[in-house]
Amino acid sequence: MARSVCVWFALAAIVCSLSAISAEESSEAKEFVLTLDHSNFTDTVSKHDFIVVEFYAPWCGHCKHLAPEYEKAASILSKHDPPIFLAKVDADDEANKDLASQYDVKGYPTLQILRNGGKNVQEYKGPREADGIVEYLKKQSGPASVEIKLTEDASNLIDDKKIVIVGVFPKFSGEEFESYMALAEKLRSDYDFGHTLDAKHLPRGESSVVGPLVRLFKPFDELVVDFKDFKPEALEKFIEESSIPLVTLFNKDPSNHPFVAKFYNSPNAKAMLFADLSTEGFDSLQSKYREVAEQYKGKGISFLLGDVEASQAAFQYFGVEESQVPLIIIQSDDGKKYFKPNLKADDIAPWVKDFKVMNLVMVIKHNEIYTL
Repeated sequence: MARSVCVWFALAAIVCSLSAISAEESSEAKEFVLTLDHSNFTDTVSKHDFIVVEFYAPWCGHCKHLAPEYEKAASILSKHDPPIFLAKVDADDEANKDLASQYDVKGYPTLQILRNGGKNVQEYKGPREADGIVEYLKKQSGPASVEIKLTEDASNLIDDKKIVIVGVFPKFSGEEFESYMALAEKLRSDYDFGHTLDAKHLPRGESSVVGPLVRLFKPFDELVVDFKDFKPEALEKFIEESSIPLVTLFNKDPSNHPFVAKFYNSPNAKAMLFADLSTEGFDSLQSKYREVAEQYKGKGISFLLGDVEASQAAFQYFGVEESQVPLIIIQSDDGKKYFKPNLKADDIAPWVKDFKVMNLVMVIKHNEIYTL
């Protein structure tokens, strides 16, 4: 009898072990990313207040690299409360081409955040690795602006690497507050937003103000700036202009890359000074460059300072040589390019002035480089 009991327990243990393995394999085989196409896209999206959709092509190398990270993130976010759903569409499939066109897919992968059953669409601008995707989407699925009740709340939101916008209000109601919250919803994929009843919780700026005002924190220039016009267009323009450095730094620090992207997306003419930032005499060059940038602030030219080590791709694009640094290039808003190699600090101001004059009176063949 004892022997038969032992045999029974052994068999039971084997069955349990096999069941566990089978369950584990089943779990591993499960795909958490929803597969959508033209036949089920609208019906699926309409059921979700928040869903992320990747438009991909099977042959795309970047898509293949993203796939396991996207699947891992989908697995983690499926356990979030409430669950956050990730989906994918083969945009290269002929049957899905109209769908891809509807969502302005011009390259692969394109990720879009769809809210309110697909009524609101925002570009995904977060990381492309699993942990980053998870943290970014947790934040995006929450409120557009977080309430700051304590100094600790402000410390968690505001750091020295990114743009953060905080509305200071005497009460969380009224036209100004509603305008601010609507803009926070519109720009939430680009910036972090907060709101508070007490400016004393905030790390910089006048702490006795009661608002309503908008305080923008940034990791460059004056570090903090206030604004009191809550008209939507004026407020959005203030945020966009204030979030571009007087001189954008392009180096290998990834925290600078969002500002470089904003620089290149600007409609302004673009002045780009490339130099070895470690050489003797660089401080004088940088100082003169900032003076000129200040002089032309708001006059249609944006300024960038590129470290030669990080700018090799730009050199190839513009067809210039490292031996020509310090080198300044200005690309006008119509695509014409002008450059001056082996620049000296005292050359900067007169050269930019000459560019402004020449750009007004000369008609030059498009996309060529000219030495002034």
